[in-house]
Amino acid sequence: MNVRYALLKLHNYSEELGLDLTKPEDRFKWFIASILFAKRISAKTAKETYLYFEQEELTSPDAILQAGWDQLVTVLDSGGYTRYDFSTAANLLGIAKTLKEKYGSLENLHKHSKNSSDLEKLLMEFRGVGPVGVNIFLRELRGVWKKAKPSPCFIAIETAKKIGLSPEYVEEYESRLVRLYLEYCKKHKSLHCPLGNNCPDRSISFSNKS
Repeated sequence: MNVRYALLKLHNYSEELGLDLTKPEDRFKWFIASILFAKRISAKTAKETYLYFEQEELTSPDAILQAGWDQLVTVLDSGGYTRYDFSTAANLLGIAKTLKEKYGSLENLHKHSKNSSDLEKLLMEFRGVGPVGVNIFLRELRGVWKKAKPSPCFIAIETAKKIGLSPEYVEEYESRLVRLYLEYCKKHKSLHCPLGNNCPDRSISFSNKS
């Protein structure tokens, strides 16, 4: 099976969350989710926590500000995001407040940015948003926002090398490469790897048994 074809079996996280990134409202939702994914916490917990935000309709700057710190902590705890509940609640409130006061919307922030590097710089000015969160957010917006052109992260580059994916395709498949690493390579789940016989770890495993 072709490696690129096999990678398509893995949805991007925004797709799995049911988000349509061509819609401005879903781009802000993905921004919230990206902030959750950026912490040292499992992808499963981040996904489940985001879904609680959806359930409570806390998916806009106004809704977050109206909810307040206590309710945000409760929602974070409901999803199992207990390790970073206090700080993340405070960060989300700060982000929503700054976004409304300084830009009005995430879309205006993108329009205000001069180029791709300036876009990343502006996003990292938000409280609690660092390079990892910005990369998670922007890599799935390639082709949607013209200034969304983050450099591929180290995990994606190394995973591409491992599976023999040409460097020219790393940007296109970056989110899937990261997911492949986090959910299969890192957890040593080669027998369930979507790459099938193209999985190098599976080949090693089989050769050791023979």
